[in-house]
Amino acid sequence: MAEITLQGNPIHTNGDLPAVGSIAPDFRLTNNDLNDVGLEDFAGKRKIISIVPSLDTGVCAQSTKKFNELVARHDDVVVLVVSADLPFAQARFCGAEGIDRVHTLSLMRSKNFAKDYGVLVQDGPLAGVTARAVVVLDAGNKVLYTELVPEIGQEPDYDAAFAALD
Repeated sequence: MAEITLQGNPIHTNGDLPAVGSIAPDFRLTNNDLNDVGLEDFAGKRKIISIVPSLDTGVCAQSTKKFNELVARHDDVVVLVVSADLPFAQARFCGAEGIDRVHTLSLMRSKNFAKDYGVLVQDGPLAGVTARAVVVLDAGNKVLYTELVPEIGQEPDYDAAFAALD
């Protein structure tokens, strides 16, 4: 269990992010076409998994826009944005904001991803959604970098995430 804050108030996750050097847990998440996808669907690509509570918040929206912008410089990297939003809402957000380089994935069918990655918020007003975190994987799904953002209302360290790929 990890402690983070929401507007300065302590809240807790169900566990810890996968350890650097370990192989990332596989997952089944729902894409915008309502298909379930996992790590194998992005085989051979380096991955940045941006985990956010909901794209319907300012910080989540901003971080998704920033990752969309930054990934344009990296042909062999995919950014997966995981949130509790329904795929319809994710697609609408991306369309409205011109976001076309990240893959949005939904927890709509299962919270196993959130549990397996240790980011399921356990208490406070956001209980049941994810903490804000970043997990960077190499092409073989080895964990290169993790960040559990200490204050859920703060953006992640984009530079550190992309630096982990070098």
